Amino acid sequence: MNTATAPSETPLTAVDRCDRCGAQAYLRVSLKSGGELLFCAHHAREHGDKLREIAAYVHDETEKLADTPTIATDDEH
Repeated sequence: MNTATAPSETPLTAVDRCDRCGAQAYLRVSLKSGGELLFCAHHAREHGDKLREIAAYVHDETEKLADTPTIATDDEH
């Protein structure tokens, strides 16, 4: 019997917060030792090398940041 659990593919939401600073999380790291950590894009980049060493799986949604539309200002009309 295999008791390993599959990594979570559940999309991250605005409720998911970075374990380092509390900002919205865009990266979920499932740890080799069990458990998971959530990171904002900033802390994911800052700790990326170390995270790759300890991660069993990484769910990365940082591409959502590039999809954010720009809000026009009065000067652009």
